[in-house]
Amino acid sequence: MFNFKWYNKWVEDNPTNVFGPAIVIGVVGAGVFAAALIVTWGNPIPTETQQTGPRGTGMGVVEFVSDIEAGEATPEMVAYFSEEPYEVFEDEPLAGDIYENVQVLGNVPDGNFNRLMAAMTEWVSPEQGCAYCHGEEGNFASDEYYPKVVARRMIQMTQSINENWNIHVGEEVGVNCYTCHRGQNVPEGIWFDLTPINEVVEGWAAVQNRATSLSGSTSLPSDALSVFLADYGVIAVHDLEPRVSGTPGVEVASIQDTERTYSLMNYFSNSLGVNCTFCHNTNAFYDYDQVTPQHGTAQLGIAMVQELNLDYLIPLADVYPAERLGPVHADAPKAACRTCHLGQQQPLGGMDMVSDWPELASSEAPVYE
Repeated sequence: MFNFKWYNKWVEDNPTNVFGPAIVIGVVGAGVFAAALIVTWGNPIPTETQQTGPRGTGMGVVEFVSDIEAGEATPEMVAYFSEEPYEVFEDEPLAGDIYENVQVLGNVPDGNFNRLMAAMTEWVSPEQGCAYCHGEEGNFASDEYYPKVVARRMIQMTQSINENWNIHVGEEVGVNCYTCHRGQNVPEGIWFDLTPINEVVEGWAAVQNRATSLSGSTSLPSDALSVFLADYGVIAVHDLEPRVSGTPGVEVASIQDTERTYSLMNYFSNSLGVNCTFCHNTNAFYDYDQVTPQHGTAQLGIAMVQELNLDYLIPLADVYPAERLGPVHADAPKAACRTCHLGQQQPLGGMDMVSDWPELASSEAPVYE
């Protein structure tokens, strides 16, 4: 009979943790088993790829099938109210001939004018109703309430988008108030100027290195939207050569503008729910001969947003009350890609927003078919 006292004494003096290695081996083994199942049976969470460039170049936008299916009928899309135009009767009076102070839609027949007013209420102020623009007293001719003055300008802006920028928004898709508002008085995707975001320093450091919504929660500059979309700043990056000759910011893009461009591109990606390959060939960002068709659409969108901000939205700063202005500079709310897209390649999945509303399709008298 053997005596194991020496062994037991050795074990007591040299304890070994057998549970740690066992857990590691178990986790690794489970991972290998799961990988074998995926290889054998296929990916349990299938994806689809939208090809945006030549095959084999990695130019594709990958999305989970479940997300694509869910995006086909979002609650906002289900809640959208639309109504076909009413029949226009012979000699039906126009809104401008009946009602006082109709400055924009005076060329719309009475029935369809009231139909559009009811729709705008559903799109912008479903809880407050007509009183949001016209007050509880119902003085519809008065311009006392600022929402009415703003709404009038927004109608003109919508008509301009559908009339002059249909190459970007799509002639058969268009926009109306619901595209941005989606049942809210103030659209979710508006923005204000936040700079300086670091008040203890001056210069370039004052606009970066703090995460904000405008920089996509990164340390990139937070003034990219102000420079590029509320002004006509040139979107560009520094030259490929390390010591290229030229004046920064004039002949060549400065490092600051390069970082602003990266910030803007990051904003684009988050606004549309895509990555760089949606517009660019990542093998040749500099080569405009290798970009995707979406790149041209984006360029038109930039020009459109610049016009909307400079001609329509920024001038309204004197109309809004203080509580509607920006927290830092008391500036007017402005638009950018996210204002309409809200994470989708096409706002509201590309729903037709204009066919039922010829009154918003053009500043000319509506044509009813």
